[in-house]
Amino acid sequence: MRVLAIVLAGGEGKRLMPLTADRAKPAVPFGGIYRLVDFVLSNLANGQYLKIVVLTQYKSHSLDRHVSRTWRLSTMLGNYVTPVPAQQRLGPHWFSGSADALFQNLNLIYDEMPEHVIVFGADHIYRMDPRQMVEQHIDSGADVTVAAIRQPLSLADQFGVIETDPAGRRIVAFREKPKDAVGLPDAPDQVYASMGNYVFKTQAMLDALREDALDPTSKHDLGGNIIPMLVKSGGAQVYDFADNVVPGSTERDRGYWRDVGTLDAFYEAHMDLISPHPVFNLYNQQWPIYTWHDPLPPAKFVHNEGDRVGRAVDSLVSAGVIVSGGLADHSILSPGVVLHSHSRVEDSVLMDNVKIGRGAVVRKAIIDKNVVIPDGARIGFDLEYDRSRFAVTRNGIVVIGKNEIIDR
Repeated sequence: MRVLAIVLAGGEGKRLMPLTADRAKPAVPFGGIYRLVDFVLSNLANGQYLKIVVLTQYKSHSLDRHVSRTWRLSTMLGNYVTPVPAQQRLGPHWFSGSADALFQNLNLIYDEMPEHVIVFGADHIYRMDPRQMVEQHIDSGADVTVAAIRQPLSLADQFGVIETDPAGRRIVAFREKPKDAVGLPDAPDQVYASMGNYVFKTQAMLDALREDALDPTSKHDLGGNIIPMLVKSGGAQVYDFADNVVPGSTERDRGYWRDVGTLDAFYEAHMDLISPHPVFNLYNQQWPIYTWHDPLPPAKFVHNEGDRVGRAVDSLVSAGVIVSGGLADHSILSPGVVLHSHSRVEDSVLMDNVKIGRGAVVRKAIIDKNVVIPDGARIGFDLEYDRSRFAVTRNGIVVIGKNEIIDR
């Protein structure tokens, strides 16, 4: 069965500013050594879908570089992961929506002539075996299958909600953030929330994209326009993510999916990684998350003199980290991070090459690459003062952008 996978990675990510000030949202680092895009690409690669196109647009240099350097497959066997930037093939305009991104790149589909097309987003944290969704899609004969995750009915107004027929499979309505959503046939207190992952029958997708492109009133969005079009024709079905079984998963992390579209959600997803029994388990070697990072030496912890002890507890510590007489508590330390003597980092996410000065204290913060926190500085204690210098989220997380210069 010929299948082409397309990853939509052109999102601007405004709600993740300042982390997206210098990079596309799918290129934002996550979990110490990964980028957001690595999760969807790992799911596709583990599922043996090895013809993958990554559509990029905004500030795509670091994303293009990461995909090109990390995701090299055997071209001799016809496999590839190819970043494709917006090319304005159909005129002098950028992608005006996810459907338009596909329409402007129909040549990629014509080149492969697949029978089915997987279209997945690039900025969610999850494990999924896409083969199971594709198998259901083919068996059903549907024009499109939409992956959905069950959410409480009370939260329906926060999602794109899928409503089904009494059998629970055929989609009869696809509505954005409804106030009057109806519960599922088998669970009246739940709704199906769209995950932004789709499998299309190729010809049905081509026909829908062409029709949508001719509609001047359309927003050219997959969820807002293309899926409702196929729902109306009776060709849309839902795939229940709860049915997906990933090799090596546990009952605790099965069905985990997080949209990290806000800074608070991004922070909470990191905190999910570091409990003794993590909600999302990075250590499942039967379904690994692939990436590449610089060849760095092992992490090291130095000094053991009185209260000058290099320690990390309930934390993820990456290669190249040096904890020199400081303490990392319930935090994530990315490659090249250095904690100097008597410093302390609590409940925080430190990205590559962050340096924490002697005696400095950081609490509930996200600090992007190459930031130096001066000796004796205190971050996360006086939020009003922090807000005058940095971004502070609704939940009180201090966010410091890449390469920012910090005064004590």
